[in-house]
Amino acid sequence: MFCRSKMEKLRLNPNRVSSLGLIAVVFVLLFFIGASSEKTPVRKFLRSTNHRELINKSLRVQLLAKDNQREVTMDNGIVQVTLSSPDGFVTGIKYNGIDNVLETKNAEDNRGYWDVVWYEPGKGGDINIDKLTCTDFRVITSDEEQLEISFTRKWNISLRGSKAPLNVDKRFILRRGSSGFHYYAILEREKGWPDVDMDQTRIVFKLQQKMFHFMAITDSRQRIMPSPKDRATGQPLAYPEAVLLTDPINEELRGEVDDKYQYSLENKDNKVHGWITTDDTPVGFWMISPSDEFRSGGPKKQDLTSHVGPTVLNMFTSTHYGGKEINTEFRNGEAWKKVLGPSLVYLNSASSKNKTLSLWTDAKTQMHREVQQWPYNFINSEDFPKQDQRGSVFGQLKVNDRFISARWMEADSAYVGLAAPGDAGSFQIETKGYQFWTKTTKKGYFVIKNVRAGNYSLYAWIPGFIGNYQYQYNITVTPGSKINLKVIVYEPPRNGPTLWEIGIPDRSAAEFFIPDPYPTLMNQLYNNHPDNLTLIKFSYYYFTGLGNMDCGNDMQIYIAIRILNTPLALVIILETGSLLMLPGNFFFFFFFVISYWNIGNKTYEGTTWQIIFELESWKRGNYKLQLALASANGAEIQVRFNDADRADRALFSTGLIGKDNAIARHGIHGLYKLYTIDVPSSHLQRGNNILYLTQSRSIGPFQGVMYDYIRLEGPTGN
Repeated sequence: MFCRSKMEKLRLNPNRVSSLGLIAVVFVLLFFIGASSEKTPVRKFLRSTNHRELINKSLRVQLLAKDNQREVTMDNGIVQVTLSSPDGFVTGIKYNGIDNVLETKNAEDNRGYWDVVWYEPGKGGDINIDKLTCTDFRVITSDEEQLEISFTRKWNISLRGSKAPLNVDKRFILRRGSSGFHYYAILEREKGWPDVDMDQTRIVFKLQQKMFHFMAITDSRQRIMPSPKDRATGQPLAYPEAVLLTDPINEELRGEVDDKYQYSLENKDNKVHGWITTDDTPVGFWMISPSDEFRSGGPKKQDLTSHVGPTVLNMFTSTHYGGKEINTEFRNGEAWKKVLGPSLVYLNSASSKNKTLSLWTDAKTQMHREVQQWPYNFINSEDFPKQDQRGSVFGQLKVNDRFISARWMEADSAYVGLAAPGDAGSFQIETKGYQFWTKTTKKGYFVIKNVRAGNYSLYAWIPGFIGNYQYQYNITVTPGSKINLKVIVYEPPRNGPTLWEIGIPDRSAAEFFIPDPYPTLMNQLYNNHPDNLTLIKFSYYYFTGLGNMDCGNDMQIYIAIRILNTPLALVIILETGSLLMLPGNFFFFFFFVISYWNIGNKTYEGTTWQIIFELESWKRGNYKLQLALASANGAEIQVRFNDADRADRALFSTGLIGKDNAIARHGIHGLYKLYTIDVPSSHLQRGNNILYLTQSRSIGPFQGVMYDYIRLEGPTGN
């Protein structure tokens, strides 16, 4: 009755009706003009001073739709997440008085989005970027406790050449009481679809440039960052991503070098990173990944995290630190499906500026909570199995190397994992399936939990020993299964006794000598923290080129060996005259990389190392050279004994190897490679011998290898 009576009064007063209508029209126009303006400044309302207070005041979860369903908003009273519909781009994230933490100056498809870098082989090499724009929207779950929404796209032949041949299902989840949202994607190829290479799959969030200035990757890698403008006005260095900051807004950054690859992490460590605002009531934006099962390349694979933008990434696959050997390649109509994620975007806040770092501590605490909850029980997709639909594999790993110990040794701190069936070590380049990894105890015991049902090979590698272990049988995991492998034994490559060795077999060049960087090409973040000493030296050495060292073209290393009842002792003499006595536990002044020599005018030539050693006795038979590489990029290593003439055929050559580009990307390792080289005794002699290692490729400045470990073994039975 009230509504009807009111409407009757309005009809009796047409002037009032017209006036009210005019006011309404003006109001609506002003609303849409303001809402559509990309230049509208970010509004800040009165913020809560307590992050937990926000969570305690959380409301039931609800879904709001506006603009004729072209935009949907998930809201739980703590955070509001707005997405374009049906495209599925994250266009806005409202939190604690900030209208939008994402960069509003960017187009709506350039704030929060998935993308895939792809191309069809044999089509001229054109690389495409597909932002996985979707065509349909639907609600998966909606109640007061949780909202899960889906944006999908079905591929068909009419899209060939314009879209990656994938079915796409992008999911977003908001839960009651959560200070953030979860997301994941289901990518699928149907049988018979065109061949395709996918170099990279990721999700990207671009934050407000005027607000987010402090970035945190680890406890020791966090700092005030330069701005995009600082990079634009800086001086590009030898590698285009590396920029010398010549005129930064923050004067304290002048003379430093910024490069997004300085902030890469290994998969096993890449669980939380992000940015913090630098105002009086700071807000943090964090990427949290509680599991690595959906990433590629194993636990030591490195990839990008956060970098100048401010940009936050979650890299699921990429060719970084591996090259084309680890791209995702589909041929002959291969069918495929994979769930990438779920991961969490987490937001937090502090009451004052002097509590800024508490946000990093809180983000780590939240990360540990997410890890404890994995696998999540609130995901509404049959493609994501819950804990009771998964299995486990456990056992004990031991090592049998009779030249070290007559008894089997426990595999301390070994990496043990399940990945798609393949050859030993193939997990490094496997990207299509899921991987599950753990580290052994000191006694070599391991438990691999929460494994998806499927068929796997079990792989392992052990610090201190060369090579890759692979269990002799494939392992089939079924829901609820608990597979006990009992004791498994790895026999690393070994031909005879160690005559001499250089390095530590740990798949890294970190223990080798790294020269001091140029003082004008530094990042104080790494220079000021002792944990980053190796990284800082390595990171900056390549900005201007290896060839600027004043140590001569080739390097000579003299090795005198005495095997007594005491620890092995080595004497290494560099060509520069340095003398190092290294008994027992020693540090090698063996240069970390063999690359090229700069002879001027951007012209390069190969480099040879000479390792001079003495054989007190000589025996007929085959010696073995174990050559383990931590990285290779466009390189070729030629091996000669007692034959300095490069024109002659080498005893062994790796051929052209590697595209991991770890040298330029500040990675102290890339893809691991091991070569076991036969050395006939006719190539050696009693007394002094010389091993020549030549890196023969020299087209550009970033070709070379990083050594992990070199060992000469005597003949079998010696």
